[in-house]
Amino acid sequence: MTDFRALHRPGNPLLLPNAWDVASALALAEGGFAAIGTTSLGVAAAAGLPDGQGQGREQTVALVRALQGRLEIPLTVDVEAGFGGWPAEVAELAAALHTAGAAGINLEDGRPGGVLAPAAAQAELIAAIKDRAPALFVNARTDTYWLATNREETLTRARTYVEAGADGIFVPAVAGDEEIRTLVRELAVPLNVLLLPGLTVPHLAGLGVARISTGSLLFRAALSAAVATAQAVAGGAPAPAPALTYAETNALAGASGN
Repeated sequence: MTDFRALHRPGNPLLLPNAWDVASALALAEGGFAAIGTTSLGVAAAAGLPDGQGQGREQTVALVRALQGRLEIPLTVDVEAGFGGWPAEVAELAAALHTAGAAGINLEDGRPGGVLAPAAAQAELIAAIKDRAPALFVNARTDTYWLATNREETLTRARTYVEAGADGIFVPAVAGDEEIRTLVRELAVPLNVLLLPGLTVPHLAGLGVARISTGSLLFRAALSAAVATAQAVAGGAPAPAPALTYAETNALAGASGN
């Protein structure tokens, strides 16, 4: 299997599509992507749970275990803020995911209520994970731009997380060219950004980004397409012929990397 770390190339970024269940993960793998991730919103919402509230642990672990041995490409897992617990507990979760086949995890510093965890506490989580599962790629997400804090706060937190052992830094909501260039220049590890509306992969590549995540985009697009199709049919439009046939979709259930 491809070395997940080697896929993080500044200027030639890893485009990471995010899946929410077994079928979407296998379909994306069949689509020719170099690696895939999970989306915490998609996993949680598909189970009728809210995102970012630490309630999707069981579903996340179950998804990774269901995919074990069925992917020929690396999988990285969104674990929100670790789903609660002490650093040792979060580290055990990370180790279990790694054992089940995850090449990396995404760990955020945002907390319920729109606040950020103390940087030192988040660094403790990262250090505990790296101590327990040193080969796991820890993508440390800081939600500073979601919460409209400044660039210096972002850099301070990112450097603290790198010192704790983070292998990459994820800054969702950053979109300005100069902001992104500064983060690329100042950080000693690969920068991951979210593919926001209007942004393109070539443009972000030109700014030196090493990883681009679709986040919940594909999940939300799938829901929107399903509703739009149902409404169109209800309004008298002819039934469409999806590009993915019944047989091809059914065959995903038997897909295996072995």
